Amino acid sequence: MSPLRIVVLMHKDLVPPDTLDGVAEKEMMEWKTEFDVCDTLKIIGHDIRKIGVQDDLSLLREEIVNWQPHVVFNLLEEFHSVSLYDQHVVGYLELMKQSYTGCNPRGLLLAHDKYLCKQILTYHRIPTPHFAVFPMGKKIRRPKRLQFPLLVKSATEEASFGIAQASIVYNDEKLVERIEFIHEQIKTDALVEEYIEGREFYVGVIGNQRLQTFPVWELQFTKMPDDVPHIATRKVKWDLAYQERHGIETNAATDLAPGLADKMGRISKRIYRALHLSGYARMDFRVSKDNRIYVLEANPNPNLSYGEDLAESAEAGGVSYEELMHRIVNHGLRYKAPWQF
Repeated sequence: MSPLRIVVLMHKDLVPPDTLDGVAEKEMMEWKTEFDVCDTLKIIGHDIRKIGVQDDLSLLREEIVNWQPHVVFNLLEEFHSVSLYDQHVVGYLELMKQSYTGCNPRGLLLAHDKYLCKQILTYHRIPTPHFAVFPMGKKIRRPKRLQFPLLVKSATEEASFGIAQASIVYNDEKLVERIEFIHEQIKTDALVEEYIEGREFYVGVIGNQRLQTFPVWELQFTKMPDDVPHIATRKVKWDLAYQERHGIETNAATDLAPGLADKMGRISKRIYRALHLSGYARMDFRVSKDNRIYVLEANPNPNLSYGEDLAESAEAGGVSYEELMHRIVNHGLRYKAPWQF
């Protein structure tokens, strides 16, 4: 690929330094993805500019108009401190007739609204745990189809925000208590789904029309007691000390039943198409002890840090981190937004 002009778009508080000299590991964790992407794009020969935004897109507009980048590498996960607004920023890029990496606005909308996402998956007969949404300000009443234990989480927040061990509830009293916690503390509607006891797997998908899946990855709890639910809480995902203490790792899935990996790969592509995703995504699954597959979530624009799930599974599939960045940029350039027709 010839050298490109690339604007790397991110939150203004996550703009990384040009070098890691003198930076402690704990300090860099906040912006590791941003550093890894920017550094790799420079290594493979591209001319990049880092743009951080929070509630004002004028700086982004100036760069697009004056510098005329070939593509915007989108790492922005929120706007105005609202995670759902990332889709509007991508919509703004389309209004500016600017190519960008990652998922399109419609795909972000459908995947981020977990209740709508699950309704779409159910319509397409893609297996997902039984679920219900409990809107803020409405009376809490459990539908009979929902059987304990249940998992309570935000209907819109990402990155396991609001998920803890207390999110698994076993009776109506605790269910009401946890739903009220989501309403009052997270300030979103609550999504409640049946908790599937079993193993948790991730499948990376990349592409627009022609899709490729990466090897199945597994979230493992090597030191967690068996009587504690093995779920991806906020601490499991982001607390390094907690991860070390409980032996939490993600690795290539092993000891799978015959055909299970292929089936998850096929389901991942069905999800991707049903939700009109583009660019790249990660599908989250739980597999019960009798090898039944349940889709938990679809995650467009997942974590791109070097050494994290998507990059590691891509590496296992023969795609280096540099090649992964190259492909993401290519898919961004090749995505046909409505203005291009």
